[in-house]
Amino acid sequence: MNPVLKLLYKPLGLVVSVLGGLAASAAFNQVWKLLTGEKQAPEATDEQRRWGEVLAAAAVQGAVFGLVKAAIDRGGAAGYRKATGEWPKK
Repeated sequence: MNPVLKLLYKPLGLVVSVLGGLAASAAFNQVWKLLTGEKQAPEATDEQRRWGEVLAAAAVQGAVFGLVKAAIDRGGAAGYRKATGEWPKK
């Protein structure tokens, strides 16, 4: 991989990751709302919520974040290859 292209990929990947985190958060909020009808998922330290609710929210959040991260990472790598002709390597 060309060293200059590698240098460009890292900061671009960081920006895309931050934007992906924001997108994942918004997606999780929508999924939680669809699943439960509640506007906000329970926090782990919310004394009024049961263990099952808190753990279910954490599991759904992890799945949504993992899916969005994988999609963004894969899309970024594919876009990089389209622009440079090379697949990015770490």
